[in-house]
Amino acid sequence: MNRSWVATIANFFLPGLGYLIAGIKQSLAFLWLPGFVALTIVEFGIRESEPTLYWVMFAAVFVINLGFAIDVYRATSNA
Repeated sequence: MNRSWVATIANFFLPGLGYLIAGIKQSLAFLWLPGFVALTIVEFGIRESEPTLYWVMFAAVFVINLGFAIDVYRATSNA
């Protein structure tokens, strides 16, 4: 598995990490990482109290993570 795919998979599961692996957008990656960790904590925190909102947030986070994965793949696959 080449570096582009490793960065893509990493960026899907933890946005920002893939950029660090790829060596691009590093200053932004250090801002995105704690933001997405906090967002995930909030996402799982509302699962019990607001189950309807949980699924909306889950879908939103999924789409955002997919966008980050596509971005790092496009940035690294041509390099």
